[in-house]
Amino acid sequence: MAGTKNHDYHILPTDPWPFLTSLSALVMTTGLALFMHDYPFGTYLLIAGVIGLLISMFSWFGNIIKEAHAGDHTPVVQLHQRYGMILFIASEVMFFVGWFWAFFDFSLFPSTLAESVGGVWPPEDIHAVMDPFDLPLLNTLILLCSGTTVTWAHHSLIHGDREGLKQGLWLTVILGVLFSAIQAYEYMHAPFPFGENTYGSVFYMATGFHGFHVIVGTIMLIVCLIRAYKGDFTPRQHFGFEAAAWYWHFVDVVWLFLFIAVYIWGGWGAPIH
Repeated sequence: MAGTKNHDYHILPTDPWPFLTSLSALVMTTGLALFMHDYPFGTYLLIAGVIGLLISMFSWFGNIIKEAHAGDHTPVVQLHQRYGMILFIASEVMFFVGWFWAFFDFSLFPSTLAESVGGVWPPEDIHAVMDPFDLPLLNTLILLCSGTTVTWAHHSLIHGDREGLKQGLWLTVILGVLFSAIQAYEYMHAPFPFGENTYGSVFYMATGFHGFHVIVGTIMLIVCLIRAYKGDFTPRQHFGFEAAAWYWHFVDVVWLFLFIAVYIWGGWGAPIH
C-alpha cells in the first residue's frame, strides 16, 4: 500500500520548535550581551529570550515524548539518539577542557602573568584558599553517592522494579539539591572574590559552570522522576532517563577532576581559610 512504512527510521513531520528554539536562544544571548554592557533594552530581550526558550523546549520535548509513546523510537532511532547524546557530552567535555587548560596554564607558568601574581601560584594577593577537605570533600562524597543512587534507579528500571526507580531518583535529586546548596554556602563564605585576579576568575568560572551543570542535571532527573510516576519508562524504552543518567555521571567525573586539580593541587602550600 502506498505510504506504508517499511523501514526503522522515524521521518519527522514539519515542526516549528527547532527554529523557534534557535531564534529564542539568539534573542537570549543577544539580550545577555546587551545587559552586561548596560543597554536598557537588553533586560527585555534577555527575559523574552528565556521565556521563548522555555516554551520552545517544553513543546519540543513534549513532542518527542509523544513520538516515543507512539512507537516511533525504534531500536535504530534509539541508537542514533544515543549517538547524539554521546556527541553532546563530548562537546561538554571540550568545554571543561578549556577551563582546565586555562587553570593549568596560569598555575604552571605564573611568571608569564601580570606582576600582581608575583610569579607564584596561588597569587600573592590570595591570602587564603578553600580547605579542600572541608566542604569540597563533603560535596565530593555527595556526588559519588548520587552516582550510585542514579545507577540503582537505572538497574531497577531495567529489571522492572518501578519503586526502586522512584526511590533511586528521589535520592539522586535530593543529593543534587544538597550539593548546590553547599556550593552556594561555600561561595558566600569564600576567602577571595571573583575577578580580582586570575586565580579567583578561573576558580569561580570552572567550579561555577560545573555547579550550573549540576542544576541542569538535577532538573533533568526531576523531569525523569515525574515521568516515572506517570509510567512513561519501560525496561526496553527509556532513553530519556538513560541520557539524564549519562549526563549525571559526566558531571560526577568532572567534579572529581576539579576537586583534585583545583581544590587540592591548585591551592597546595597556600594558607587555608
